[in-house]
Formats: sequence, C-alpha cells, structure tokens
Amino acid sequence: MSLKKHILDLRKRKEKVEMGGGEKAIEKQVAMGKMTARERVLAILDQDSFTEYDLFVEHTAKDFGMDKKQLHGDGVIIGTGTVYGAPIAIFAQDFTVAGGSLGLMHARKITKIMDHALKMRVPLIGINDSGGARIQEGVNSLAGYGEIFYRNTIASGVIPQISVILGPCAGGAVYSPALTDFVFVVDQISKMFITGPGVIKTVLGEEISMEELGGARVHAETTGNAHFFAESEQECFDQIKKLITFIPWNNTQKAKEFPPKEPLFKGNIEDLIPADPRNPYDVRDVIKGIVDDGDFFEIQELFAANIVIGFGRLKGQTIGFVANQPLVLAGVLDCDSSDKAARFIRYCDSFNIPIVTLEDMPGYLPGADQEHAGVIRHGAKVLYAYSEATVPKITVILRKAYGGGYIAMNSRHLGADFMFAWPTAEIAVMGPEGAANIIFKKEIDNAENPEEMRQLKVQEYKEKFANPYVAAAKGYIDSVIEPNETRNILLHALEVSEYKDVQHPEKKHGIPPF
Repeated sequence: MSLKKHILDLRKRKEKVEMGGGEKAIEKQVAMGKMTARERVLAILDQDSFTEYDLFVEHTAKDFGMDKKQLHGDGVIIGTGTVYGAPIAIFAQDFTVAGGSLGLMHARKITKIMDHALKMRVPLIGINDSGGARIQEGVNSLAGYGEIFYRNTIASGVIPQISVILGPCAGGAVYSPALTDFVFVVDQISKMFITGPGVIKTVLGEEISMEELGGARVHAETTGNAHFFAESEQECFDQIKKLITFIPWNNTQKAKEFPPKEPLFKGNIEDLIPADPRNPYDVRDVIKGIVDDGDFFEIQELFAANIVIGFGRLKGQTIGFVANQPLVLAGVLDCDSSDKAARFIRYCDSFNIPIVTLEDMPGYLPGADQEHAGVIRHGAKVLYAYSEATVPKITVILRKAYGGGYIAMNSRHLGADFMFAWPTAEIAVMGPEGAANIIFKKEIDNAENPEEMRQLKVQEYKEKFANPYVAAAKGYIDSVIEPNETRNILLHALEVSEYKDVQHPEKKHGIPPF
C-alpha cells in the first residue's frame, strides 16, 4: 500500500475505535443524560490539546466467550492535554464498552497514565463510569484495582489527584476515588457504594434505591465522600477547572499567582458580626470581605457545615481557609467537621498552601452520641494536622475560643506562626455562664437572690477572662486588631512568612489518629 492508503486505513481504524461501544450504546448513554467518555475528556481540556495513548489496546481474556468479543480501547480512554495551558493527565472509563468494566488491560491503561502523571509531576483527573470488575477476567480484575490503589497512595501528596464520578462506581472501585484528593459528583448521575441495593435486599432484607444508597447528594451531604456537588456534567467540569486555578501542579511548586485584586466588600467588616455574642452570622461573609475580588471557592459545602473550608486569594496568592461556622451548631467541632478540617489542612500543607484560620467556636459538641462515635479520636486529627503542618499558619480569633476548641483551632501552642484577635474575642476555658456557675457556686447558692448574684458573677468573669487581653498579656496573642485591619495584617504576616523553614525530627512518618 502507498503511504496515503496507510494513512486512510489509520483514520478508518481510529474512527471505528473512537465510536466505543457503537451507535446504539452511545444513544443509550445519551438517553441516561450522560456525555460519552470522549466528550467528557474534551469538555475538561483546552480545545485541541488532547493527545490519546493506547487507543488500539484490546483485552486478552479468553474465557466465557471473551475471545470472540472485541472491546474497543478495552473500555477506557487515557491521554494528556492542557487546562488553561498547563499539562494534565486524564483517563475516562467508557460505559458504552462492556459497561466500562475493569479488566487487566483496562487497568494497565489506567496505571500507565498514573505512572506518567507521577513521573512528569502533573495533576491526574480520573473519570469513573463503570459497572465494576469484569467478572469474566476473575482475579486479573482484582489485581488491576489493587495496582490502581497502590499508585493512588504513592502519588498522594505529590501530585493533585481528582476523581469525577459520572455513573456507577461500585464495589472495590470506590476505593480509588476515596484515596484521591477531591471527588466530584453530579446529581442523579453519580452512584457510589460498596454493595448495591440487590445485595442489601438479599442479605439484610432492606429495600433501598441506588440514589438513596449512594447518590450524589448522599455523598455530598451525609457521608462526606464527595467534595463538590453539581446539577449537571458541565457545571461539574466548570468546578474542576476552577479548582485547578487554585492548586499547584505538584508538591515542589506553589499555586500560580494571579493579578492582585481588592475585595468586593466595601463596608466595615465589624458590621458583619452581631453585637450579641449569642447571635449567629455567616463566617463566609467575613472570608469574602477579606479575599481578592470576594472570590471564595468552598469545598464540601454541604457536609459538616459547622466548619467552612476552601480556597481564596490574598494579593493573588492561593490561601486555604478554615473557619468555624456560627450559623450551624454554633460552630462547634464534632466528628465530621474534625475529619473535614484535618484532611483539608493536610492537603494545604502537602501542596505549599498557607493556612488562615478564622475562629469562633464554643468547643467540641457534647453528648453521648459524639463520645461514642469517637469524637476524641476524630478531634485529635485536627490537633495532629495543625501541629504537623509546616506551611505559614495564621489564626484570627473573631469571637469565642473556649476550652479544647481554642487549642485545636491552630493556637500558638500547636505552632501557629501568627495569632491575632478581634476586640470581640473571648478566650477562656469555658463560656462565662458555665464558668460562673462552677467558680461562684457557693456565693450564688447562698445569695438572697441567686439569679441576680449569678448575673453579677457572669459579668465579673466576662470582665476578667472573656476578652483577648489576658491571652495577649501572656504573649499567646500577637496583637489585638480592629476587624477592618484583618486583610492588611494577613498580607503582612504572609509576606513575613514567605521563606518559612521548619525542620521536624527525622522519621519515616508519623502515626495520625486515623
């Protein structure tokens, strides 16, 4: 054949393979409200930037009639491209080909692009849409999952790993997303569970739908397995692209700096906080009043809402924010919010992102349910994460900082580089009401008017302890600042800590309270 015929033959082969499972399978995929795997890849990456690898890979299975089946690309697309001009590695399972099931060659394609991403130090995006292990290939499928999990673990903290659930992700397959940094889900499309509704009905006699068991909203609100929730695939892809602008490409770099912008908020930040310390407010308003252009990108917005985490920029530099949310449970720490905060702190530390903590919380959530759920262990994760982190760590106490909560939320005692407090800060072992009842119990009980005496003692305690000046007098607070000074103070602290260098004792690794 002439070269021209070879080229035409190549084009014909590519065209056939790129159709995946064929027109009928694609029509079925579209009827479910889903894009095809190839469309998803192209929607995330910059136009004309995708280069595909292993397009012509085929499975090698022979049992159960597999030797007579041709599975184009073995049900997964892999390659590299760019997002906003920067390189990225990507794979997408193709549900139109054998339900996106994972066999040996399918797994090898995924591990190949994972190895490439780690070697080249670029982020990895994995799009999951699969019926699970390919039963006809037996233990080869299980081996494939294991090799993927191993690479997820080795790459953790080295390159960003992003999982996108755009269809079923069941059984052992769920552990790969669980090992990655960020998980994206889409309403009515994403499904994640260890055992499906059929198995649950057989074993436990319980009837539950796939959506109720492991739908997108379940994982975004209840389990915390998902970090971002979207109403459509396109919204999901937009979220991914925005996230990528905030994070560095690997752990040897810092996130790309953007042109500095002033906050959109032009009022007085102090007006955002109610005069009565018992009244709630939305801490996100405070964050938006501080960051460039009011742009705060919240993570796990629907899960454990008593703590707020996410990215913003200060003078163009990416900052990780951890903030108690007085709107929900008065901003207390509990099992879920502790897990949420600790994981985010460790991510920021791994990828050289400074951490700003905004504190307003009365302590840990009391109750037998929390104690029995292991709040001690979960709460200790926050202490561990802050203590271990070596990036610049800055805390601003807005209002309440009581008891163990004061210590846990990046206190000076856990290695905070800078501690600031607003004049409204209350730093004490416990709230004034509870403290007065204990300290002045005899005086209150013996008084002619116990309630009047109690109020007097509450006021006495407030004046003596429920303010930032006692802690400032001992050097635990670097400065008591006006709320409107917060942004400038943070900018100065970040500038001073630009070249921070901390050397911990040499060790293989620590043992966090998992």
